[in-house]
Amino acid sequence: MSDPMRPRASLRTAVVWEVLKEALDRRVKATGREALDVLDTGGGSGNFAVPLAALGHRVTVVDPSPNALFALERRAAEAGVAERVQGVQGDVLGLFDVVERGGYDAVLCHGVLEYVEDPAEGVRNAVDALRPQGALSLLAAGLGGAVLSRALAGHFTDARHALSDPAGRWGAGDPVPHRFTAEQLTGLVDAAGATAGAVHGVRVFADLVPGVLVDTEPGALDALLKLEAAAAELPAFHAVATQLHVLGEKRG
Repeated sequence: MSDPMRPRASLRTAVVWEVLKEALDRRVKATGREALDVLDTGGGSGNFAVPLAALGHRVTVVDPSPNALFALERRAAEAGVAERVQGVQGDVLGLFDVVERGGYDAVLCHGVLEYVEDPAEGVRNAVDALRPQGALSLLAAGLGGAVLSRALAGHFTDARHALSDPAGRWGAGDPVPHRFTAEQLTGLVDAAGATAGAVHGVRVFADLVPGVLVDTEPGALDALLKLEAAAAELPAFHAVATQLHVLGEKRG
């Protein structure tokens, strides 16, 4: 996926990018430091890390994939921010084998909790990596979006199964091990020692609208982006979002 600044990719990242950038701006003002220390767990090839480094922040990416880290290194070099991006092989459950505890102004945990054996431990580690009042950006798969998607595809039994499954899975063939409600995610954040703040629904409509319409209809992409932004903060739409974003702050 392209970085958050490119139009087509922004259908998936625009809401998160704006919320994250505002949170980092607040940390810059609070700390008096222009360059923050940011940790991106599961950051892959740098979809967020490279744009954040371009803003002047120092970013450490922890990812289990050597191929992703190689792509990150190349991408950072091409963007001219290689000196501000460091890639480390590891994962969120073994986070403190590779990074410092309590050493970061912000921690990103995007698309990680769905795939770890113990999501609660993953959130605890992400929060423990933060300095006091540090910002946590948590993005995970939403239960409601999967239920709606399966139902619209005619897989009604799958949709009903996901509603009752403790992990939010629609069946044995489901490639996503965990899905969450907004209440579950904010509960994990609170239990980990952070205060859950804003919750946003991500990809409320983007995954339901035919791609050909967005790509060919004049002005459709921009209009869809504005619709996504308008719906993201409304709790009524959290229940049908493909992903949920929670912004947290570590308690002092």
